[in-house]
Amino acid sequence: MAPGSMLAPPPSDMAAAFADEFGQRVLLTVDTEEEFDWDAPFRRDGYGLDHIEQLTRFQAFCEEIGAYPVYLVDWPIVHHERAVEIIGDAVERGRAEIGIQLHGWVNPPFDEEVNTHNSFAGNLPTDLEAAKFIALRDAIEGAFGSAPICYRAGRYGVGPSTAGLLKDHGIAIDTSVRSLFDYSAQGGPDYTHHPLAPYWLDTERTLLELPVTSVYWGLLRQLGKHIHRAQRHVPTFFAAFSKLNLLERIALTPEGVTAEEALRGIDIALDDGLPLLVLSFHSPSLAPGHTPYVRSEADVERLYDWFRQIYAYLDRRSVASTTLGGVISAIKR
Repeated sequence: MAPGSMLAPPPSDMAAAFADEFGQRVLLTVDTEEEFDWDAPFRRDGYGLDHIEQLTRFQAFCEEIGAYPVYLVDWPIVHHERAVEIIGDAVERGRAEIGIQLHGWVNPPFDEEVNTHNSFAGNLPTDLEAAKFIALRDAIEGAFGSAPICYRAGRYGVGPSTAGLLKDHGIAIDTSVRSLFDYSAQGGPDYTHHPLAPYWLDTERTLLELPVTSVYWGLLRQLGKHIHRAQRHVPTFFAAFSKLNLLERIALTPEGVTAEEALRGIDIALDDGLPLLVLSFHSPSLAPGHTPYVRSEADVERLYDWFRQIYAYLDRRSVASTTLGGVISAIKR
């Protein structure tokens, strides 16, 4: 049977279950991508890859804290010799894993107009989304020597055909869903009502969704989805609740989220019984000046300190790191 649409929340009976010994785990994902101006219109050229050498420090750091990063690489990264060398070494040593991230505007074939709507790959015609995906998947397999099993749509931009595409081409795990976030104002998906816990995208239980973790915190957190929906019409509505400590959306990322905020979010997620925390950030944040979140060397050090604090706290709460392979091994079908 064809998988269901990733754009709609799944039926309750599609929730995934893990073996008891899995407990509660954490998975670190890295949107490993080119540098570009986040405030400028999308373009096919003019991007940079100056931060690539910083992956060496980051990988060594991950090994120190016991994390196994999943590098979700896109077209410019897989065609950068040094990036493949650094990541490939970690993958070969069993200290990292590789996945796919599709930035359609820099990924051939180039048959679409470059604009915001088309930056969400799921908005592209089915054949074009598939052609871009297959070209990237094949390039990754050629560069790293094995076929990737995990996918994230750039800008979290899945569409009505994405699940079927992934299933048809051997992808076992998707991690495109960013629960509690709504990108519909730009023409992207609305994940406001998608669950935080992993779930199946097909009835055969071969394609697993691992949502990127975000939670609501505050006295009104049970109403968070409804309040965020109202924000579409009153942009300052949610900000007022956050300032009053009534409601805050906390994403588990060092980008724009303090360690103190993230620790509150972790407590909520773990106390609610979430079996898997999925952390994420963008690789250009490993060097100053490439993302809005990291403008100086001090910001880079704050990013590393964020991870130190988060992983130390997870250790105190007996939350161990896991891998894509660990998730697949522990899942009940």
